[in-house]
Amino acid sequence: MKKKIIAAAAVVGVTLLIGIGIVCSMPGENEPGTAIVPNPMPESRVEKNPYLASGEAIIHNDNYSSDVTKAVVPLGIYTELNESVDKEGVQAPPCFFYDDYGNCITSLNGGAAIRIMDGEEIVTVGSFIPRRDDPDPQNPEASPYALQISYSFVDALGNLVVPTNHGHILMLKTTDELGEPLAIFEKTLDVDVVSVAKEQLGQEINDDLLSLIFDYEGNLWFVTGGFRMDPAVSADGFTGYLEREYIDRVLAGESPGVGEYLHCIRLSAGENAENGISSHPEGMVLLTNKNCMLLRADEKEVETVWSVGYQSDGLKVAPEGSGITGSGLAWGGGSTPTLTNELVIFTDNTETVHLFALDIKTGEIVAQATVLENLEMPVSVENSIMVYSPDKDLTTVLVCNWCGAGKADIEDSSVQSYDSIYDENWINSGKDGLLPGIERMDFVRDADGSYHAEKVWVREDLTDTAMVKLSTATGYFYTYTQDPDTEMWQFMALDYDTGETVYTWDVSEDIKYNNMAVGLMQGFTGNTLYCPTNNMVLTRIQDRFAYLPEKPEKDLDLNRMERFRMQKEEFREETGEELEPVSYLCSAEIDEEDGEVVLAYRVNGLSGKSRDLRLFVRDKEGSLTEAEDWELTDEQGNAVKGKLEQEVIYEVRMNVVDGDAFDLEDEAGTIKSEIILAQ
Repeated sequence: MKKKIIAAAAVVGVTLLIGIGIVCSMPGENEPGTAIVPNPMPESRVEKNPYLASGEAIIHNDNYSSDVTKAVVPLGIYTELNESVDKEGVQAPPCFFYDDYGNCITSLNGGAAIRIMDGEEIVTVGSFIPRRDDPDPQNPEASPYALQISYSFVDALGNLVVPTNHGHILMLKTTDELGEPLAIFEKTLDVDVVSVAKEQLGQEINDDLLSLIFDYEGNLWFVTGGFRMDPAVSADGFTGYLEREYIDRVLAGESPGVGEYLHCIRLSAGENAENGISSHPEGMVLLTNKNCMLLRADEKEVETVWSVGYQSDGLKVAPEGSGITGSGLAWGGGSTPTLTNELVIFTDNTETVHLFALDIKTGEIVAQATVLENLEMPVSVENSIMVYSPDKDLTTVLVCNWCGAGKADIEDSSVQSYDSIYDENWINSGKDGLLPGIERMDFVRDADGSYHAEKVWVREDLTDTAMVKLSTATGYFYTYTQDPDTEMWQFMALDYDTGETVYTWDVSEDIKYNNMAVGLMQGFTGNTLYCPTNNMVLTRIQDRFAYLPEKPEKDLDLNRMERFRMQKEEFREETGEELEPVSYLCSAEIDEEDGEVVLAYRVNGLSGKSRDLRLFVRDKEGSLTEAEDWELTDEQGNAVKGKLEQEVIYEVRMNVVDGDAFDLEDEAGTIKSEIILAQ
């Protein structure tokens, strides 16, 4: 039975020895005990959409398309590299996201699946494959259509909502009421959007349904498009929405006609989207190959609140003699528009690329700046820009050059397969098939309410081959790429303030470990960072932050260790104590026949005096209770007294007992408990 997760800190499980520690590592130093100091940041402000699942249930983490995660990810605390091999798909899963039960949803053979990613082999526990589960009776051997997982999401009811390449929108029920995956997903809604749109707008429109999302009233928005949508030769696209009333009636078992509930508008000549839609309380934000626009549902019509045109030089190509055979992917801005509560952020596609900040309510350009303009080489932004907005006065943007990724001749822009989109030279040669460049730019709000742009740092040496993620729980940017000097494929952490590489974890020099474009995915349990490769291997790094000091030969299961960031307000509400949490909420499980064992947690970032630390443990009733019998030690087990240093790894050690009040696992022979340090 699964526990539905409403907030990250609601997950339970850890036993009672905590190792807390931190050692700042230089790039490439990955010896046991080396770690980076956690530097938790305020969470990015994203207004919760009540019609989406509670967690990070979309490829860009949230409906603002921020690429900012709340999840804890590895810090280098005895980090281990592990791999899972996919023997069912054609490549490692290129992207995935989660429902509220922690089920991992990804693409599989033209369909969708819930898969377990953390074993030696990736295991499918539930799926919907159109050829198998919704076949064409006229041609049962051929797949009637495919699902477009890249721009799908999980809704608040637990349905996977996904567009297809034949112009339909499907809702798929993926689990039972307890969160257990269904072996075959149930199709609860199937709407032929393109046929209705052609009835309303005429036959000569682009019928490649690209992406969709719910607005804050539960209307389901969609748009057509693909890659490299040259307005001069592309058919006119369309956008629109399906009313919430229709969805509710269908889910209630009724069969209403779709025509009166589906509302579309034709876009301008050759205009289409090339990426996803972002959702905001003010409306839906589209970035097409010609305009950025805010749309709303109004009296059964599509209301264009504002539309702002921008410039594009079209397809970017690498200079002669560079050895780079690929080009840009998008004709226009190349990125899903990224939002804050106040702003819309996107790039254009002129020779010198501009980053724009627009007022979300009016569309007014409130600030702009050139990015990566000193590289003296083409810049093409092809993956979502990362945007972090902790308050109304600061918006941090990360922009990455991706020129060279695109295949020179994309035959069908609606086909979202790896080989049809990406340049073979990049696939076969790694970073040398892409042009470099990563820049952090901040939009700062002035006292009079205006904004200005500030360049913070640029990495001209680093080639991004993955969508960079920012973890607010750790305070670092994370990416996966090749070391500029050694050619080693690595997981990498970058300093937020300076952009310097502060941590790396080597993977391999083999070109097969080139990654699959969409890049990093955070784990659901706070101890994993994944990156797919362009072969059958999914790589992951995990911290071994819990272990048995008296039984060091017995490895605990990394996949049963969990860490979550608990906010101060939540901690104080749960405990009634006016303290600050100074560690993550940690959990681990032990299979222990003896019934009692010493457990240690390695934790980093402690400061102040050891005597001021207090440990809280969760009991079977769900309450966090202060523990009296525990010890803070160094890594050799010596008691620690006095001043604590953030750069040192410490251990919290406690006896844990099978079946006692703090064992959260009812099964005999397994001990599970959960702890957090406060000061």
